[in-house]
Amino acid sequence: MRKSGVTVVVALSLGAVAGAALAQAKPEQLVRQRQAVMILQGKYFGPLAGMAQGKAPYNADIVRRNAAFLDNLSRMPWDAFDPATKDVKSNALPAVFEQQDKFKEAASRLENELHKLYEVSRSGDENAVKTQIGAVGKACGACHENFRQKQ
Repeated sequence: MRKSGVTVVVALSLGAVAGAALAQAKPEQLVRQRQAVMILQGKYFGPLAGMAQGKAPYNADIVRRNAAFLDNLSRMPWDAFDPATKDVKSNALPAVFEQQDKFKEAASRLENELHKLYEVSRSGDENAVKTQIGAVGKACGACHENFRQKQ
């Protein structure tokens, strides 16, 4: 009897895990999640852009912290650009779903530029950091130019 009880528990557990894996988030929830990540990216990139433009004093500690946050955030929003979200009201242009290879390339470029920023932020080289902040800004802008509605 004990063996069959364990079998039942294992079978139920596996069924629950499989069910959870198959369950998908609602399109509206995916849009909210990707928007939340983008808001956080803006929060942590804004001060860096200000430093690179000379509008705020350079602070290596803030650069290192924000670059680490951005390095992680840069990998988060992309799976929420699911085709199921294309009809949900957002700032994403139809090109996100019509030109997926180009969109994925732009996302990858942003991830790479932010990772480079994270790496260079640890060097302490202010000029290299400011140059890389500019490269991140260009990657953000290129994606927004092609894939985001103008506001």
